[in-house]
Amino acid sequence: MGYAQLVIGPAGSGKSTYCSSLYKHCETVRRAIHIVNLDPAAENFDYPVAMDVRELISLDDVMEELGLGPNGGLVYCMEHLEDNLNDWLDEELDNYLDDEYLVFDCPGQIELYSHVPVFRNFVEHLKRRNFNVCVVYLLDSQFMVDVTKFISGCMASLSAMVQLELPHVNILSKMDLVTNKKDLEEFLDPEPTFLLSELNKRMAPQYAKLNKALIELVSSYSMVSFIPLDLRKEKSIQYVLAQIDNCIQYGEDADVKVKDFDQDDDE
Repeated sequence: MGYAQLVIGPAGSGKSTYCSSLYKHCETVRRAIHIVNLDPAAENFDYPVAMDVRELISLDDVMEELGLGPNGGLVYCMEHLEDNLNDWLDEELDNYLDDEYLVFDCPGQIELYSHVPVFRNFVEHLKRRNFNVCVVYLLDSQFMVDVTKFISGCMASLSAMVQLELPHVNILSKMDLVTNKKDLEEFLDPEPTFLLSELNKRMAPQYAKLNKALIELVSSYSMVSFIPLDLRKEKSIQYVLAQIDNCIQYGEDADVKVKDFDQDDDE
């Protein structure tokens, strides 16, 4: 049984920074993980790349040869990856043991997870390879300054969850950049009545029924819970990792190194 995180979220939400910090944390506690780059437009990495989709196809080559723009080129790259799951990906996965822990650093275009079936098919392929997979959805904490942005972030995350049909862990990234954390506390696990009240205050009266429908939708899918992540603090990283490990049932039949995390204190 293998284990995998699919790290997704809007562009600039801190996916690669999360992967880098996670790798350093696991290296410190002597836990083996492997980071996989699935972004054909990526340039620099702060972590060792175990697999790199740019060895199969790169965005720059596609844009130059086919005359596509960045978004169209990225969709083309991902569809090319989908066509090569049985070849390139299987060949790369064969280099690792059956019980490896992989973290996939994905592109930031949200339509890849909500509109096109590329990543759904990618996930199904991993499942056929006997991987337990969890989606880690990162949302910039600065999006949470008011209820309208919160709902927007929830709907984007919900769209990905419905499309991918996987366990979902929502993370508020870049908490180290938030100056007043009290402003975010009410959005970490809010009551639907609070959200509806705040949304109605900011929207015109004719949107009242739409507001109610949105809040009921988000609430019914339990999508109003976010885990704050401050990469400066080891305990914050270990808590997030423990939540993800629980989702993918990592270590249920073995000793989990999470038990050793409290040996290292944070700031």
